[in-house]
Amino acid sequence: MAMFTTGILVLTSPLNTLPLRIAPVLSSAAQLVERTLYVHLHPGLILGGGNQPRPVFIPPVVDLSTIISRLYSNAADVCGHLDVRVLLTNVRAQSATSSGTTIPNGPFPRPQSLSHSPDVILTDFPLQNPGQSNQVMQCLQSYTGHCYVCSPGLPSVLLHPQLMMLQETEDALKEPEEEAEPLETYSDVVVGGTFDRLHGAHKTLLNISCLLANRRFLIGVCEKAMLKKKVLKELVEPYSVRVQRLQEFLQEIKPSLQVEIVPLDDPYGVSVVDPLLQCIVVSEETRKGGEAVNKKRIENGLPALVLHEIQLLKDAHHTETEEEKISSSSLRSRLLGTLLTPPKDTSHLAPLPYVIGLTGGSGSGKSSIARRLEALGAVRVDCDKLGHEVYQPDTAAHHRVLKEFGSDLLNEDKTINRRALGRKVFGNKERLKALTDIVWPEIALLVKNIISQAREEGKQVCVLDAAVLLEAGWTDMTHEVWVTIIPEEEAVVRITERDGVTTEDALRRLQSQWSNSQQVERANVVLSTLWEPEVTQKQVLKAWKLLQERITQRTKGDVSS
Repeated sequence: MAMFTTGILVLTSPLNTLPLRIAPVLSSAAQLVERTLYVHLHPGLILGGGNQPRPVFIPPVVDLSTIISRLYSNAADVCGHLDVRVLLTNVRAQSATSSGTTIPNGPFPRPQSLSHSPDVILTDFPLQNPGQSNQVMQCLQSYTGHCYVCSPGLPSVLLHPQLMMLQETEDALKEPEEEAEPLETYSDVVVGGTFDRLHGAHKTLLNISCLLANRRFLIGVCEKAMLKKKVLKELVEPYSVRVQRLQEFLQEIKPSLQVEIVPLDDPYGVSVVDPLLQCIVVSEETRKGGEAVNKKRIENGLPALVLHEIQLLKDAHHTETEEEKISSSSLRSRLLGTLLTPPKDTSHLAPLPYVIGLTGGSGSGKSSIARRLEALGAVRVDCDKLGHEVYQPDTAAHHRVLKEFGSDLLNEDKTINRRALGRKVFGNKERLKALTDIVWPEIALLVKNIISQAREEGKQVCVLDAAVLLEAGWTDMTHEVWVTIIPEEEAVVRITERDGVTTEDALRRLQSQWSNSQQVERANVVLSTLWEPEVTQKQVLKAWKLLQERITQRTKGDVSS
């Protein structure tokens, strides 16, 4: 079990032997650190050799770029729970350090503050003599304290004993060291992306961009129009949150850089008009976008940018419906069925049955999910069916509707002609409100009766299958709100096929309802029926399992209090 929240890992292995060590080093570190792991690179650092070592500038070389990619790729595979951050404060091109920006005291004139205060220092330094361990650890503490703000007497851990098995392999593969190939760097570098839920692939892109940039790093962050085609775009973090996380990350990675973050509302942004830019960092799949940027720049009379291409990181944990690369869309899909926001205060409700309010736009598959939950043991409350019941003759709503809208609505059997009623309220917000003010409270009374009956029968969960859950204000009857979403274009296809209406009518129906984004803002759990039925079933099973855990936890809490 992890003992520390945040750690600094000082990697001292030479760049040519480090690739083999990264996975086992990270695996060992993950057994000690549970949240954030900062990585400081100082190849060839000698600890405990008599003289106290000081941090020095490390030149950016091609091998360093490879190591950064390997660090984040291995981290995704062996310690996905850790927020790994490779720090580059001590990496600088020789030209940058000799052009008026030289720092006399090296890369750390004063210790750098980190957003997460470290509580352990780790290293891969090979201990030749066990008797020197205390001396090496003291040396490590002093070295790290010179680089970063740390509490005095921070615990140190030498990971090398766990890496001894690698020594023979490394010796067998050891080749004569060649002079490292310098990495071309640039004054101003640009990238673009969504940067939703900052993950290893984002960090690789950002780290390598920081490695390439000497002065300014410009980042275009997708906003509005650029999000329209994103999978599960409703779950993309707000622009302000994404920008804040980028700023915090980059301030730690390379504080000397001038970072500019701008909204990206089209595929080009400022990259086609900024004359100072020299390089754009792309991946295999965004290279064409980089080429399109250059075409526009040339049209605008600006020099083309150097395209620096990085490899995509493979996602070893992807499912059949997810991309093979590490991607934000895969992370968003993994959020489906999980608790996105904690439930509001429901102390006014009885603890059981636990009431789920399930809603979603037309065609979203809400009722199919309600039936799946019913099959798992929930009591399904079909609010659409209850809506028909409140219009029956001799009910309170029946009398009030006739009084408000006229007795000409009556059919021969004394039932209300709902099609005629619909014509009277269509396109008239005031008349529609007059109708819902009559009908919705009556439906709520029927719902409460069913919940009470379920409580008497000892049922654990009730699901309110309600298209107007949010509009009607019925969330006061629920412990949690679950929302089902699908893209608008898919909803239109489903509505036209199911109801035999035109595309225009389907669109009008959807636009008269709350948008997916409005509903997701109020959701505790989000589900989607966009994929095959088996995928939906897996989501529902996950959501049900997590729900049972929350109910058990809540019940224990009620008993203990």
